[in-house]
Amino acid sequence: MNLNQTTDLSAEMAVLGSILLKPDVLDEITFLEPRDFSSRRNELIFRVMRYLHERDRPVDLVTITEHFQKHNRLEDMGGVIYLTELAGATPSAANIRHYAEIVRSKAHRRRGHELAQKIIAATEDDYEDDEGYFAAVDALVDEIRPAVESEMVGFAETREEYFRHLRSRAEKLMSGFRQFDEWAGGLWRGWLFVLAGRPGAGKTAKALQYAYGVAKHNPDAGPVLIFSQEMDRLELIDRLVSMVAQVNYRRIINKGGEEGFTDNEWDRINRAYDEVSRLPIYIRDSAGVTIQEVRATARRFKKRYGKLAMVIVDYLQIMDIPQKKNETRAAAIGRVTSAAKQTARQLKCVFMLLSQLSRSSENRDEPKLSDLKESGAIEQDADVVEFLWDNGDMEGSAKVVQSIFAKGRNIGTRKFRLAFEWWIQRFVELRTKEESLDGKRTNRHPR
Repeated sequence: MNLNQTTDLSAEMAVLGSILLKPDVLDEITFLEPRDFSSRRNELIFRVMRYLHERDRPVDLVTITEHFQKHNRLEDMGGVIYLTELAGATPSAANIRHYAEIVRSKAHRRRGHELAQKIIAATEDDYEDDEGYFAAVDALVDEIRPAVESEMVGFAETREEYFRHLRSRAEKLMSGFRQFDEWAGGLWRGWLFVLAGRPGAGKTAKALQYAYGVAKHNPDAGPVLIFSQEMDRLELIDRLVSMVAQVNYRRIINKGGEEGFTDNEWDRINRAYDEVSRLPIYIRDSAGVTIQEVRATARRFKKRYGKLAMVIVDYLQIMDIPQKKNETRAAAIGRVTSAAKQTARQLKCVFMLLSQLSRSSENRDEPKLSDLKESGAIEQDADVVEFLWDNGDMEGSAKVVQSIFAKGRNIGTRKFRLAFEWWIQRFVELRTKEESLDGKRTNRHPR
């Protein structure tokens, strides 16, 4: 055994010995994880100590031994003699935090060395492209990060931070939908925003309009990233150009038909493309994207530009979501929504996930949160859930779509009426009831 291993074990024994002397010190070292112990038996003993303490049971030689005996694992802990040695290894529990920090620091270095070996091994695997490799490396790095410890803080300690928070500008992004922005104050950084609807409801068109609105109305907010899994980037550009240029979408996808585009259409298309190209909107079109790939790309853009405005994934249910052994599909999706929410918080961006509604929603007058396909974790993790709902109404040639905010953290719930002008892939806000009554405004709000 080399000197480093001896130091590791000495610190681990000091931690366990301190706990035997004074079990309540476990509450002082909540940052320490069982995996931080290099010795398997020390890890097992620590697990049992925490297990007993969390259930308000005594933590001593008798209870620990009894627990191992009950599971026929007495040899795994080194026997009663080893526990006795631990009890006498530390004269005082006063330095428990110092010992625990040594154990944790040693564990970080040890896992870093193991990580290096895993990264070397990962270079031998096959990946579709470099992004797949980088995502795998990011996932490995995430594995070694320690659990974040958050301590209780009193009001007296946070006064300066709180008033600095009040004096700073609210971190919100204007969406370009005036009624929504006036009501919600815009899209809030840190939101996990779920945009859901049945097939054909216009989810992609609405998401693109959000992307365009955020990029246009918030020039210093950072890039907008779009992950498209069903359409290639040229299809998305077709939709954006149609919306901005107000050139008929069918004519665009048919390249102007047999006659081609008119001079006026070419002029509008060129001006629209020039405008969109000046906006920080980036598109990745590949099927079966993983949440690790999304997070890795988002981190790189945040690092490169200093800020990140928005991430859009179209759509959740067709992402590559591997299931662990004995894991349900809903639980696997829960890992994705949890990671998306964490990404929104960490990178201070809006993370928009498009989602399908279940077929059963068609039997209702309007959808409920439980209609989100594989809904459990989605509705729990989401800060905001917007449904696009078509009940067959028309406004001229446009389809009326209900924009139903069924969940809104800090903003509440509300409904808006939109006209989906499908021929230019654009949603237009319709008058509210109050505006209809006073008759003072035009029929539709401009973009």
